Amino acid sequence: MKAIIVIPARLKSTRLPRKVLLDLGGKPVIQRVYEACLKATLHHEIWIAADSDEVFNVCRQFTPNVIMTREDHPSGTDRIAEVVEKIECDLVVNVQGDEPFFDAGIIDRLITALQQSDAVMASVCAPVATIEELNNPNLVKVITDINNNAVYFSRFAIPFSRDREVEDVSVYKKHMGVYAYKASFLQEFITMPVSFLESIEKLEQLRAIENGYKIKMIEVKGIEKGIDTPADLELARKKIEDNGTV
Repeated sequence: MKAIIVIPARLKSTRLPRKVLLDLGGKPVIQRVYEACLKATLHHEIWIAADSDEVFNVCRQFTPNVIMTREDHPSGTDRIAEVVEKIECDLVVNVQGDEPFFDAGIIDRLITALQQSDAVMASVCAPVATIEELNNPNLVKVITDINNNAVYFSRFAIPFSRDREVEDVSVYKKHMGVYAYKASFLQEFITMPVSFLESIEKLEQLRAIENGYKIKMIEVKGIEKGIDTPADLELARKKIEDNGTV
């Protein structure tokens, strides 16, 4: 099965404008993400999905695998689907363009999970670290069945502890926004209407669950935070400097 990695690279971002092109230790953020993905072993190709000439031209300086996509996609999933229409593959892994310290081993685990199951999607979770994370609606939580398929995603702390206060928050799982899809399903997914659960929680992965599809979850100990704010960028620059990374 041919597996590809696609990194969406949008020029416009609300909290940190032009973040994929910002300097991170002498290289743009998007190049750092691309180089992190190169460490995976089970993929066949890595593609960057640009939404502007500027992003396209910068990325072409370090890889020929850049594809122009529409600027008006409503979600990252739709951008990935456009790439899959143009590049033949069986599986596609979506890595965000603002995660320069992404663990490439996760990519291999996602690919393996889809190859070995009847799930149409796979994603990642990790133990919740603090009570603040558990109660943060911007940090999505997920619960799974005994086969590690997602039962539900929510901005609320699920499952709700009815009879006692939460003592060990690590029994809760936070969702990390990295996805793998079977290419055939991806084209179907974007034609589905927005589902009720998706519209309430504002989580597009619920569209798959509400329509009866399986999402296989793999659990990791933790994952590096992406670059969303100027403060995140400064921390990333310090990490690069401290590690002597070039």
